[in-house]
Amino acid sequence: MSTATTLDAPATEPGQSQPEHAAAATAAPLEGAELLARARALAQDFAAKAAAYDATGQAPAEQFQQLLQADLLRLTIARRDGGHGAGLPLARRVVQAIAEGDPSVALILSMHYSQHASIARSQRQSDAGKRPWPAALAQRLTQQALRAPALINAVQVEPELGSPSYGGLPATIARHTDAGWRISGHKIYSTGSHLLDWLNVLAITDEPEPRLGQFLVARDAPGVRLVETWNPLGMRATASHDFVFEDVLIPLDHAVALYSAAQGQRRDEHAFAWYLSLVGSVYTGVAIAARDWLAAFLQRRKPTVLGGAALASLPTVQEQVGHIQLLLHTSETLLDAHAHAYEAGAAHSELGLTARHVAMEHAARATTLALELAGNHGLSGHNALERHFRNAHCGLIHAPSAALIRGNLGRALLLEQ
Repeated sequence: MSTATTLDAPATEPGQSQPEHAAAATAAPLEGAELLARARALAQDFAAKAAAYDATGQAPAEQFQQLLQADLLRLTIARRDGGHGAGLPLARRVVQAIAEGDPSVALILSMHYSQHASIARSQRQSDAGKRPWPAALAQRLTQQALRAPALINAVQVEPELGSPSYGGLPATIARHTDAGWRISGHKIYSTGSHLLDWLNVLAITDEPEPRLGQFLVARDAPGVRLVETWNPLGMRATASHDFVFEDVLIPLDHAVALYSAAQGQRRDEHAFAWYLSLVGSVYTGVAIAARDWLAAFLQRRKPTVLGGAALASLPTVQEQVGHIQLLLHTSETLLDAHAHAYEAGAAHSELGLTARHVAMEHAARATTLALELAGNHGLSGHNALERHFRNAHCGLIHAPSAALIRGNLGRALLLEQ
């Protein structure tokens, strides 16, 4: 399991009171230690199912019912709205714990957590006169998520555009009509597609002065079509299929935080910080699972040439396992440092990018070292390490890419000289 042990109290704004209108039907919020313990218990059950879901690519609907029953889906919903009000430090540890069992479940969960953290932040800001999420829409999404999985994710990537992290404007169009917005376009790599109730769609308006922003689309709205295209190396149960939107009508108040498209892609630094931390935690969880499998294998494996001694007794093996430990300890330390800095209002984007870069690179390296030590056993589909290796290497393709991170950091430094 993770070496991180410090837990954080649920986050609230300084001086913020808890309104009396919090959902009466929702149980009181739980403390961090209990929530993390529940995540770890579920992870053990998810691990037993992970191979079957990996083989079929089936979306893990059962696991999200279990997460709901364990009271973990309301983790990042504000306490005043009936959630646990968890901040980023606790959310990232819960995600990492779930990823040790099944990272596909953890990745879908991380996106849901990020969206609700954004909604909670928006409603705090509305008290100060800012309202990037319309209040009625935010309340509707929150209340649904207290009673059912009601999963939500942003769908942004397009066949021609690629990831928005590289810049450029989407081809997905939002047409303004008297009846509402009409959305048309094509999105790819939509994590959790089959399980989503809500799609947060990046689109550009057809107005004389186009605006860019997010448009909340119900998954079952007429004109929304899911196209099954996902057939990857790993992370197969994320079911990250395509969505095609064919003149989908949504209410006018389902537009979120529109701004002039002339500004180009404008990054939400809060949402980006959550994304960097949680996606890094997913793949660190994969590598921890690989390390734990390897440790058990090395203690169990006793080649005759060693006279009954286990591979774990060899100094060369111990040194390699120590290398894996250092890689994972570095990743966890950076991810925790970033999450705590963010919660304290002191995080800078370089720290988040560094934590994400290190977590992904180290997860891939750690599982590679584990495979080298396990030999043919690690390549066998009968053993979990083969799946961990495939899953960990999928982390390398998440936007922003390692090359983009390094290039941007290098450019920023050199242009300051």
